[in-house]
Amino acid sequence: MKECECDQCEELCEHPQAICLAKAELIADEDAQRVSETFKILGDTTRVKILQILSKRELCVCDIAAVIQMGQSAVSHQLRMLRTARLVKYRKEGTLAWYSLNDEHIATLLAQGLEHIHHD
Repeated sequence: MKECECDQCEELCEHPQAICLAKAELIADEDAQRVSETFKILGDTTRVKILQILSKRELCVCDIAAVIQMGQSAVSHQLRMLRTARLVKYRKEGTLAWYSLNDEHIATLLAQGLEHIHHD
């Protein structure tokens, strides 16, 4: 007899204590929405590359564009999205705009994502 490969229980058997604990630990709707939006922003290879290089050092828009081989206008658009999502911050120095990660959580999130994909 072939084993079932479906992703559901073969019989209904709820565990009230486990359900109660899980409900108490469930993420709030607003927090789930914000996390989901963050992961949507991270769902673009260009933005992931930008975050990765910014996890190593602060760079100006010109440098970021040169590293990822895109025009400054396209890079600025991506940086604006990352800034709106509070993943990067910038500072002006004369005519240059310097970008860096907003905080270490972003570097940790990126590092864990890389570790996950390389984990056997």
